[in-house]
Amino acid sequence: MSAQPETTDDAACAAVHWLSSDERRLWMRLVGLTVLLPGEVEAQLKRDAGLSLFEYHVLAMLSDGENRTRSMSDLAFWANASLSRLSHVVTRLEKQGWVRREACPEDGRATNAVLTDAGMAHLEQHAPAHVDEVRRIVFDGLEDEEVRIVGETLGKMLANIDPARLRQTED
Repeated sequence: MSAQPETTDDAACAAVHWLSSDERRLWMRLVGLTVLLPGEVEAQLKRDAGLSLFEYHVLAMLSDGENRTRSMSDLAFWANASLSRLSHVVTRLEKQGWVRREACPEDGRATNAVLTDAGMAHLEQHAPAHVDEVRRIVFDGLEDEEVRIVGETLGKMLANIDPARLRQTED
């Protein structure tokens, strides 16, 4: 989605509602942020905790679950992942002793992922540095009102992609 072409001879091209300069600037910044932000945060996590951003996020989502437990399908939702990708990551986290799988008592067909005491300790040890990094990258340059506005704006964008996720993530 680059700049509007200089000529619009083609009828189809002329019918396109091109981005304004402000919209284009926002789009380019949003793309830059979505590409650069994960790598920036992940560098700190790999260096300090030996975890990818996704692995950290899985541990964090388990820590928020009742009894540090979530069904694999619920965890996939909260981790923004397919069950296949999540299964591979949970296997890696199991090998570290940070997660274990167990049968779901309410549904014999389902599997739960459980954050172990060792996993919780690892998360608690590295969460302060992670939060400091997130604060440095995302929040330190923003006023409280800007945080609210950006949150509302991103919520509108998320609603266009996944309204159910937006409803689940509102506090």
